[in-house]
Amino acid sequence: MGKIDLQGMDIEEITNLLKQLQEPEYRARQLFQWIHQKAAISFAEMTNIPKSLQAKLASLRVFEPPKIAKIRQSQLDDTVKYLLTLSDGNTVETVRMSYLGKDIKDRHTVCVSSQVGCAMGCVFCATGLSGWRRNLTTGEILAQVLMAQRELQKASSEEKITNVVFMGMGEPLLNYENVLKAIHLLNNPLGLNIGMRKITVSTCGLVPQIYKLAEEKLPIVLAISLHAPIDMLRNKLLPINKKYPIKMLMEACRHYIQSTGRRITFEYALIADVNDSIHHAEKLANILSGLNANVNLIPLNNVEDNVEGTGLRRSSKSKAQAFLNNLKRAGIEATFREEKGSDIEAACGQLRRRGVEEDVFS
Repeated sequence: MGKIDLQGMDIEEITNLLKQLQEPEYRARQLFQWIHQKAAISFAEMTNIPKSLQAKLASLRVFEPPKIAKIRQSQLDDTVKYLLTLSDGNTVETVRMSYLGKDIKDRHTVCVSSQVGCAMGCVFCATGLSGWRRNLTTGEILAQVLMAQRELQKASSEEKITNVVFMGMGEPLLNYENVLKAIHLLNNPLGLNIGMRKITVSTCGLVPQIYKLAEEKLPIVLAISLHAPIDMLRNKLLPINKKYPIKMLMEACRHYIQSTGRRITFEYALIADVNDSIHHAEKLANILSGLNANVNLIPLNNVEDNVEGTGLRRSSKSKAQAFLNNLKRAGIEATFREEKGSDIEAACGQLRRRGVEEDVFS
């Protein structure tokens, strides 16, 4: 029996495992609910699972949730960042963002990582600075959300994770199968039961995978990290553009919209004197004209810490507002993304693969 992880298994797979262990099939549903609905972290918590079965499963080491190495709470808002240690010693960062208040619908969003590090090399993003190690398993992806659920319920047992965004470390569509399976498990009514429309997958523009995802016809939110409307500039900011230039990417996006009937969100980090001119706004409006899409404008976040910074700065408020106004005048729906967790390096582009030995959260 190879390495298996209960957190990444659906009920059918757990049933097959139990058959091998000569255990009754109905235990599969119980195990699934303990892990995905009740967010249990040990067999000891599973009160209706016989100790004999607990011992069998424990001996196989099929349930090893990541350990929380560090927690950092924002002083600006309700954002919490977790440094998690995986079973092989690698680390990833996960962020929980809470949106609370009388003027909005309360929600709790988890920003999950899909890879240990990232190989995409986007120049404004901290994740790639430490390189790429491996894909996360489905179980490791799910474990981030389950951990956030447990931590949230420590404060209030009634609260639940409502949204999941694949915007953490790594390129989700390079870990396609594991991410897709994680989405289905998150949506399972016997588990966290998170609606597909409350799950967002962000990509820097992997064209073949966008076509593939379109055929799944999932009612999720697809977000494209665009950040430049001109190939020459996007080549510098996102090296993947050299392989899949803007025209090719836009064709894939049109196909996705037509196939799924879903709107696409285009993410655009505003960088001072790089991509924030009126000319850039006009070019962006041109390439998005006629698409069922909206633009999420993101104030660039600092990437400094204990390594070299990017040398890039965020646009001024006046320039950012002028960029937004130009898009709206051209008929493009656009908004500023609400900033969360920037004081703890939990905002867009700031997550890193860190060693536990670094006192990074002190």
